[in-house]
Amino acid sequence: MPATTSQAHISVRDLTMAYDSFVIQRDLTFDIRQGDIFVIMGGSGCGKSTLLKHMLGLLAPAAGDILYSGQSFTQASERERHAMRRRWGITYQSGGMFSAMTLAENIALPLQLYAGYDREEIADIVAYKLALVGLAGYQDYYPSEISGGMRKRAALARAIALDPEILFFDEPSAGLDPISSRLLDDLIVELQESTGATVVMVTHELASIFSIATNSVYLDAGSRTMIDQGDPAYLREHSQQAVVRQFLTRGGNDVRSAPTQRQGNE
Repeated sequence: MPATTSQAHISVRDLTMAYDSFVIQRDLTFDIRQGDIFVIMGGSGCGKSTLLKHMLGLLAPAAGDILYSGQSFTQASERERHAMRRRWGITYQSGGMFSAMTLAENIALPLQLYAGYDREEIADIVAYKLALVGLAGYQDYYPSEISGGMRKRAALARAIALDPEILFFDEPSAGLDPISSRLLDDLIVELQESTGATVVMVTHELASIFSIATNSVYLDAGSRTMIDQGDPAYLREHSQQAVVRQFLTRGGNDVRSAPTQRQGNE
């Protein structure tokens, strides 16, 4: 696995998220290290997906800043933001695949828009990315012709088409059965280890949190701010915030009970 460093790949500083006068979260300050698998967690309605949208530039903060490798995204020009986004790969909760396009056409789209490859080179890259996610030979299938778990993997293949430095996931396991969810988690870890990418993920699934996360932040809906951060396996036992311990032990401690195998990133 690529060695990680203490360098902040992403920094959130004094971030306040609001819709008009209604504050969702305030005073968010945390770092995401190069090579982390970082989970944004918290109860329903706390603003997890809203935070992800702010990090992606889909929503503007009411206050504060978000920096990528030390460069402000909030204050950047549109050209600078475009250059930063080129280094990202994103998968959405629904997968976001275009139903009228084959898997190959879906994955080829970012390559056609942003890279200077010819048709044969694109076809080779598409085949390689599909093979990486276990979908070799599925180029000509449409999203409706494959299972939900396969669509999630195809969406991941599209997200890594341009070899991104950062991968963003919004509830990647949503709608999947436990076996498919575990396979997707394993795939995310394998891709992170092989590429060294930083992963940012919104999820409420304890199984995913404990099996792959190396770092996290907990957003509290009541106080409307972050109340803890760190390795989820450590927070489960040692957080000074009862609500965090309760969140991480709901249903008992037997959820994929082995401690995370990725504590080497601490």
